[in-house]
Amino acid sequence: MKRRDIIKSLTILPFAGSFLPLESALSKGTGPLEPGPDIYQSIGVEPVINCMGTFTIISGSIERPEVIETISFAARHFVQMDELAMGIGRRLAELTGAEWGMVSAGCAAGMKHVTAACVSGGNPEKLIRIPDLTGLDKTEVVIPRSSRNAYDHAIRNIGVTIITVDSLEELEKSLNSRTAMIYVMTGNDTLPGNRFAIDKIAALAKPGNIPFLVDAAAEDLTIPNVHLEAGASIVAYSGGKAMCGPQGAGLLLGRKDLLMSAWQASSPHHGTGRDNKVGKEEMMGMLAAVEAWIKRDHDEKYRTWMAYLDTVSGRVSKIKGIKTEIREPAADNLNNRSPVLMISWDSSGFNVTGPDIAEMLANTSPRIALRGTSNEEDGTSSLRVSSGQMQPGHDKIVADRIFELLSKRYPKPAEMARPSADISGRWEVDVQFFSSEGSHVFLLEQDGNWLQGSHRTEFSFREIAGTIEGDQVKLSSTERLVADSVAYIFSGTLSGDTISGQIHLGEYLNATFTAKKNEYRVSRTQVRYPKGHPLAT
Repeated sequence: MKRRDIIKSLTILPFAGSFLPLESALSKGTGPLEPGPDIYQSIGVEPVINCMGTFTIISGSIERPEVIETISFAARHFVQMDELAMGIGRRLAELTGAEWGMVSAGCAAGMKHVTAACVSGGNPEKLIRIPDLTGLDKTEVVIPRSSRNAYDHAIRNIGVTIITVDSLEELEKSLNSRTAMIYVMTGNDTLPGNRFAIDKIAALAKPGNIPFLVDAAAEDLTIPNVHLEAGASIVAYSGGKAMCGPQGAGLLLGRKDLLMSAWQASSPHHGTGRDNKVGKEEMMGMLAAVEAWIKRDHDEKYRTWMAYLDTVSGRVSKIKGIKTEIREPAADNLNNRSPVLMISWDSSGFNVTGPDIAEMLANTSPRIALRGTSNEEDGTSSLRVSSGQMQPGHDKIVADRIFELLSKRYPKPAEMARPSADISGRWEVDVQFFSSEGSHVFLLEQDGNWLQGSHRTEFSFREIAGTIEGDQVKLSSTERLVADSVAYIFSGTLSGDTISGQIHLGEYLNATFTAKKNEYRVSRTQVRYPKGHPLAT
């Protein structure tokens, strides 16, 4: 699965393919912090076994021992931060073959700093005016539509105008004296020979000396770097993904002049990047992660991942009706590069779906994060187990838990309860967010248990659909914007002309709502169709 697909699905499936209540993770209550093996449990937080990948929402990756040791020693001293940045920049250049290197407070922060560098050119008078770009000459960033994503907020935060293009020809025509930068997120479109291949874009950027930033956050680090060799100016990585460095660090490699301007736009310096502070511990930890990456036996690492999947596959394939398949990443796929195990079955034969199993695993101890899917067209379900972030011993735990749940007998789904009322009509909806209120409107049509209609929020008008069983109402609506998506999942209880309950907002947590039916009437007047042209305007 490509990073872009994962990003999109997170708006609907925030954790392990299930709707996990925030409160469930804190059900044990909070006590005093107790450093040790149960450090998280001591404050009421239950850790998870990661069979999904390096997702920030489940804390990325596990730091390498070399990283932990380096951070421990780095924390014991004071250091002048500019001097540290220069030392790290030189060493990263030696290690990677890039002209220079920089550590940021995560990949997105690095993208923000590079954008600021391209807008300001290292001029502090321009830097301190960001995001007000009045009077500045470099104010536009060009991005292929296939590269627009939730992370380009980091670029938009600088105040630039985003120019979205759909072809290489459009990209070339969009370049002008105002172009500060070109940005892409790596994926199918940017592979060699494809529509927005890195070398193709670099060839267009070079004549105008336009900086070209490649977001390779979830990729394996390549040395020599494939993107810089193809002509990119800067390539950005997440520290807490494949390299197993600090989760709060990012790695930037490329042109020294741009990275010096990017460091100028970063803390400890004041201006637009002061809020993205990276500490000496993360900086040294990121350097240690790169050093360890270069020395690591990646073939042995991969064999270990395959062995984990063999353990799980061997256990669950003993269940009659279960099919397993190990899928390995393509040679040119550097994103989330890990083998995965697909476990599939006939949903009707087991009376349980992939999302059902994923939700059980997410909500019971030991908690396991993996992706569950179901296909209504062919009636199949599946679990997707990624081994890239599994730790020693996890393979047996995961195998036993999945075997246990898929070996159980589940009752056939009960018939839907008859609706307690017809709720067709117009509903005024009061939404209580964490610290504000919103006014929405439902326009609903009902056909038995099924609901459909429209949902007007304060900023959008979208379709909505759902069910009513007895007095239980569930509705879902999603608006997909360029690079963003906001989903509302309503679950409420009908009482008379009122529906009240909870809203699941995907990655944006929760809200509550109260909907009241509204007698919506318009004045009944005949419509007169003009017989001629107007004599007045």
